[in-house]
Amino acid sequence: MDNFQMIVLLLDATMRTSTPLILAALAGMFSERAGTINLALEGMMLGGAFSAACVAYYTNSHWLGLGAAVLTTMGLSLLHGFACITHKGNQVVSGMAINILMSGLTALVGIALFAQGGKTPALDHSARFQPITLPGADAVANVPILGSLYSELISGHNILVYVAFLAVPASWWVLYRTRFGLRLRAVGENPGAVDTAGISVVGMRYKSVLCSGFLVGISGAYLSTAQGASFLSDMTAGKGYIALAAMVFGKWRPFPAMFACILFGFLDAAATRLQGVILPGIGEVPVQLVQALPYILTVILLAGFIGRAVAPKSLGRPYVKER
Repeated sequence: MDNFQMIVLLLDATMRTSTPLILAALAGMFSERAGTINLALEGMMLGGAFSAACVAYYTNSHWLGLGAAVLTTMGLSLLHGFACITHKGNQVVSGMAINILMSGLTALVGIALFAQGGKTPALDHSARFQPITLPGADAVANVPILGSLYSELISGHNILVYVAFLAVPASWWVLYRTRFGLRLRAVGENPGAVDTAGISVVGMRYKSVLCSGFLVGISGAYLSTAQGASFLSDMTAGKGYIALAAMVFGKWRPFPAMFACILFGFLDAAATRLQGVILPGIGEVPVQLVQALPYILTVILLAGFIGRAVAPKSLGRPYVKER
């Protein structure tokens, strides 16, 4: 296999591995732009992945599995909002509580339903999202360079991959070109001014966490019914936290956050191909080091090597209406 083909395949894998990160990063962005910290992305992804796998297994429909994942994560978002927005609880504590809850609850229910150590049974072909061959992909597959780029890199992904990448410009448009987006950003910056204008701060923050739950539900469903063929205990493996790091790296903006997710996805995809590779003067690359690369990068970015990231001014501050 020539070097060009290897690069194309690596980028192809990068698109697949970055998809759940992009959706989760956008989810966190909607919530935090309105002033609500959402550390619960990890637990919500886990709950969405479990719901999608269970419903897809019993109904043999990946679309019903996706719907179940979205309903689950939107319900968890409302729980997070009830604790943080209505009762003005600590947003970090609420998010971590949901993460811990879903880590244990998915394993417990999985064991009770399927008795497979927290796993769900493997899904049939019809219960998973399958790759889509775009028009003309087979016809141009043998064309040098452009044929490989179209048939391998652009074509051949399942629909949720395309949804994730299309969600980025859609999120940008919603945030920066609609009245809803203007109000959402204003709530995160100056909720008092928004309240004075007669707009409900509580209502806007609830809408933002619901948008967050919708996107992270698709991310969870992708893990168990598209990228994988079943649910595994703690299968998110820190992806929710990595998505948060990517969101901060992108300074709470859709396109920079997407590029950060692609960087993390590239390291994840490269990890598979670096296992067993022998480097001159170094020897075989340790598997553990390769698998740790995305998490090492997360620590480096969060340590402050990305420049100063200015969060929304009211992020993490419960709004108390003045009387």
